[in-house]
Amino acid sequence: MALATVTTKGQVTIPKNIREVLKLHPGDKIEITVTAEREAVIRPVSKTVDDVFCRLHKPGREAVPLEAINEAVKSRMKDRFRCRE
Repeated sequence: MALATVTTKGQVTIPKNIREVLKLHPGDKIEITVTAEREAVIRPVSKTVDDVFCRLHKPGREAVPLEAINEAVKSRMKDRFRCRE
């Protein structure tokens, strides 16, 4: 459990260990949902393609074939969700 304090302006600093677990970085967006039990659920908002457009481009780097990208994504999803073909 982590504790945070609400300032007079209504601001809260998310503790470092929570930011690390949620993989939050400066400028990231979060969604706060309040449950029927008056509990707050915080979750990171996924980035859109527009947010990350051209961030991976490096001059001089060879393009990766689409098939290789698809295979890497497929492999990662299998590992992450333990799916079977």
